[in-house]
Amino acid sequence: MTARISSTGLWTPPNSISNDELVGSYNAYVEQFNTENAISIENGETEPLNPSSSAFIEKASGIKARYVLSKDPILDPKIMEPRIKERSNEEISVLAEMAVWAGRDALEKAGRAPEEVDAVIVACSNLQRAYPAIAIEVQKYLGTSGFAFDMNVACSSATFGIETARGLIAGGQAKSVLVCSPEICSGHLNFQDRDSHFIFGDVATAVLLESEDIAPPNSWEIISAKLVTEFSNNIRNNFGFLNRTAPDGVGKPDKLFVQNGRSVFKEVVPMVADMITKELAANDIPPESLKRMWLHQANINMNNFIAQKVLGKDADPTMAPVVLDEYANTSSAGSIIAFDKHNDDFKPGDIGLICSFGAGYSAGLILVRKS
Repeated sequence: MTARISSTGLWTPPNSISNDELVGSYNAYVEQFNTENAISIENGETEPLNPSSSAFIEKASGIKARYVLSKDPILDPKIMEPRIKERSNEEISVLAEMAVWAGRDALEKAGRAPEEVDAVIVACSNLQRAYPAIAIEVQKYLGTSGFAFDMNVACSSATFGIETARGLIAGGQAKSVLVCSPEICSGHLNFQDRDSHFIFGDVATAVLLESEDIAPPNSWEIISAKLVTEFSNNIRNNFGFLNRTAPDGVGKPDKLFVQNGRSVFKEVVPMVADMITKELAANDIPPESLKRMWLHQANINMNNFIAQKVLGKDADPTMAPVVLDEYANTSSAGSIIAFDKHNDDFKPGDIGLICSFGAGYSAGLILVRKS
C-alpha cells in the first residue's frame, strides 16, 4: 500500500518573546555579571561577557521572535530558564498535551475520528521521560487505536517519523498513522549564552499519513524519501539518566544545547544540498520542476545556501518559505510548520519537498506531489 499525507496540524503556544525582550534580559544579566566579577575581570582571571543586540540576532539567524511555554522566568535575569510545573502521574504530561492539540488539528482537517488512526509516533528532539512512551500517552488522551511509540532523531525526527509511518503502512501494520512532533526547545537552551540564547522556540506539529485507498482526494502522494545520518559532536546535548552517576558533571553547560555553529554550517549545507540533488535526479525530477522546498527552519543563511546550491540560483521566499522569523528554530517541527502554512496554492501534479537536518548529523527528505 502506498502512503499519502492527508493533513497536518499545528499548535502554537500563546506566549511570544521578541528579540528586543530577549536582548534586554540578556544584557541585564551581562551587566550584573561583569559588575559582580569586576576585580576578577580586571586581573585577567575571568573573561567579561559581551552584550548582544537584536540586529546581531537577526543578521546571524533571521530570527525575530519565538513562542515559548514559559515567558516571564526566561526574561528574569535572576532565573533565565523556563518554569513548567511538574504534573502528577494522573494528569496528562505537557509534551503529550501539546501533541494531542496538534494531532486534533490534523484529524479535524482530514475529517477523521481518532479511533480511525491505527498508530501514533511521537518524533521529537527532547522527550520528557524515558517511559512510559509519550506516544502511548497521546494514544490514550487522543483516543486512537492500535499502537504507539517514541523516536528521536533530533531536528530530523519529523521526516524520519514520516518515512517510518510510510513503512508501517507499506508493510500492512497500519492504514492510518499520526506523527506528532511536540518540541519544548526552550527547556534545553542556555539563555546565558550569547551565541545560542536566541535560537529556539516551542511548538507542536502533527502529520497524518494514510494508505492511498482511504486518503482524501486532495492528499499528498509521497514520491520518495531519503534518510541520511553521519556522526558528529558539533551539535550535542549530554543530559541523560546517567548524569547522576557522575555528580561532577551535573549542571555543566554540556547538559544543555551546545554547538560549533561554524562547523555545522560548513558541513551540513553541502551534505543536505547533495542529498536533495541526488534524490531529485534519482526520480528524474529537474530542480526547476520543484514548486517549493519546505526546509528545516534553523538558520536563514543555511536555507538560502541550500536552495541556491540545489536550484543553481537564489531562491525567492515563495520557493523556500521562512517561518523561523516568527517561530525561531523549533527543531523537527520547523519544516512541518512551513509546509502547513505554505501549501494552499498547490495544484494537482505540483511537486515539493519537505527537508530537515540537524544533530547527529541527520537529514531527512520527503518528496511529495499534490494529488
